[in-house]
Amino acid sequence: MAKKEVLTDLWVYESLKEANINLNPQGSNIKEIDKALKSASKAGTGNVGFPEYCGVVKDFVLIIENKADIAQHIKRNEKDVICNEVTSVKNYAVNGALFYGKHLAQNTSYKKFIAFGVSGNEKRHKITPIFIDERGGYKELEDVETFTLFSDKNIEEYYTKIILKEETPEEKTTEEILKDAKSLHEDLRNYGSIQDKDKPLIVSGILLALREMEHKGFSIESLIGDQTNTDGEKIYEAIEKNLKRANVSPEVKKDKLLSQFLVIKDTKAINEVNENLKKTPLKHFTEFLYKNIYKNIKYIHSTEDYLGRFYGEFMSYSGGDGQSLGIVLTPKHITELFCELADLKPTDSVFDPTCGTAGFLIAAMHDMLQKTENPEEQRKIRRNQLHGLELQPYMFTIATTNMILRGDGKSNLEQEDFLKYNPSQLQEKGCTVGMMNPPYSMGSKNNTSLYEINFTEQLLNSIIQEGKVIVIVPQSSMTGKTKEEQAIKANILKHHTLEGVISLNKNTFYGVGTNPCIAVFTAGVPHYKEKEVKFINFEADGFEVQKHRGLVETIEAKDKKQHLLDVWFDHLEAETKFCVKTTIEAEDEWLHSFYYFNDETPNKEEFEKTVADYLTFEFSMIMQGREYLFENK
Repeated sequence: MAKKEVLTDLWVYESLKEANINLNPQGSNIKEIDKALKSASKAGTGNVGFPEYCGVVKDFVLIIENKADIAQHIKRNEKDVICNEVTSVKNYAVNGALFYGKHLAQNTSYKKFIAFGVSGNEKRHKITPIFIDERGGYKELEDVETFTLFSDKNIEEYYTKIILKEETPEEKTTEEILKDAKSLHEDLRNYGSIQDKDKPLIVSGILLALREMEHKGFSIESLIGDQTNTDGEKIYEAIEKNLKRANVSPEVKKDKLLSQFLVIKDTKAINEVNENLKKTPLKHFTEFLYKNIYKNIKYIHSTEDYLGRFYGEFMSYSGGDGQSLGIVLTPKHITELFCELADLKPTDSVFDPTCGTAGFLIAAMHDMLQKTENPEEQRKIRRNQLHGLELQPYMFTIATTNMILRGDGKSNLEQEDFLKYNPSQLQEKGCTVGMMNPPYSMGSKNNTSLYEINFTEQLLNSIIQEGKVIVIVPQSSMTGKTKEEQAIKANILKHHTLEGVISLNKNTFYGVGTNPCIAVFTAGVPHYKEKEVKFINFEADGFEVQKHRGLVETIEAKDKKQHLLDVWFDHLEAETKFCVKTTIEAEDEWLHSFYYFNDETPNKEEFEKTVADYLTFEFSMIMQGREYLFENK
């Protein structure tokens, strides 16, 4: 075996290990498969033949064949079909993998096979999977970046979505959530003319009241439309009891929350029996929420921000005031990515100074709780290690409700203006990680304090030295076109270190029209001139816009995220079209597009095409009498 191919084998071995996939090199420890390989010679002699790696995940047989050179990745015939003659099978990765997959399909009792042709190295490579059924029929699949999708955890979802082209149960649940949100939004409009900002307050208030069912302090059956003790008053009393039970303090904070929930008992239309419903709209909303939402939040442990999701849906259906207030709710896949980029530990303390519906804090709490089984550590995470500020009173109420429904974390939320806080005072909280999605497009030359980059600097000054700060902001914030923004960028580098910027999918905030990016900093450590910063183009993140569903996660998203994390944490090198490492200046545009240069060597086909294109152009010009363009002076 050539030295280069050994290096490819080692890289593939490490990639499999990272994906928690255990395959055998040069054979198999499964007797049936090993026996079949005894006659699997690629020369067709009936002698022994082994792929580089082989093994079983769930009920799938995985086969991997490697080549060191990308030029030896795949060979097709004139009909664009993968060649199966001996020289192609021997010399090309995909052809060899398909050969072994077909051989095992014919000589074992297994029904499902995925063969991988792999070529290149960690920096520049191709991984092509092919599905083969028990009859030897095969289906070519899209290339992947890693083996993540084929782990014990992901392979069945991959099979369902990519090979069978069916929806997974999780996708159906997401679709149901969107459908429920639309239905409830229409009911809130039709049965009470509720203002947009009050809709999520009614939802969150009812969810708090439902918690009292466990303590016999509330029942849905008690909502009978009595005008002496209205349904709204009964729900409000249950909310008050639950806030006491949740030990929300100080008292002034509890009063602020209760004042927001007054809309439930003070809105006459939702407290009177509706002729069509034959009950009060409040009882209808309560029954709906208990059946469709409460059980999800209560019994499904997930990073999903259900109330935030509902809020986002309300805003999208009604064109409400979210965007006019600069509020852009952060999608779940971004809040999870923040936790991974921060490499959260159970001992971290997380601060979100513009917390909205608490999406980042919910994701951080979920992430940290998963990393410890110690009940005392888990209690500390919920009680002491999640901090948030929110200026808008109704958003603050939703965030607090969200955290109560998730089992604490609410005692460290405050309704305050982040920019008016002394960052040194915030630093005393000892937070090690800052996460933020600040208000967008609110700053101007007349009010420079509201520039997103100013929020970023304020957060950096609020986190302890060597803490991590991660923000998602419009790409324009990283270019810094105005003098004020340039000055803030320069000041940030004097006191803090920029680790990298990740350009995101333009549809990340679908419907908002913002091109976002993620910037990662180390707080309190001045940026030294020779520091190499990572600039990554992650626009192709595996999420796509689908009609009537908005931004949807495809199965490829897991693979693409794993590749991003591998590059971010220096587990592998990447081509410059994905990641550029470079020193920076304050006046630079801190984006991949600013620093990108093409370092790819063209392959033979690309070179020949370029030469052919030039010769065609030259001939065309000569035929038009413009041969002077090519004369040597």
